[in-house]
Amino acid sequence: MPTIHVELFAGRTVEQKRALARALTEATVATLGGSADGIDVIFTDVQRHDWATGGQLWSDRASPAPPAQQQPAARSAPPDGGQQQ
Repeated sequence: MPTIHVELFAGRTVEQKRALARALTEATVATLGGSADGIDVIFTDVQRHDWATGGQLWSDRASPAPPAQQQPAARSAPPDGGQQQ
């Protein structure tokens, strides 16, 4: 069965890699058939200074914006406006 090579920027967690390995294995079995035991997934972490796209190192590109922090949902006022009758 196949060996799947995954190259990605360093920094993914073991949990993320575990989930991706599981998803790739399940998709491969569903598409090609066979047994999950016959599918290998090899992860290669690459530093941003070792990867270029369009002639530009990723380490030279602007850093991606950090994920927006989710604000707590605004609490709506009770129907009576919070006024006790």
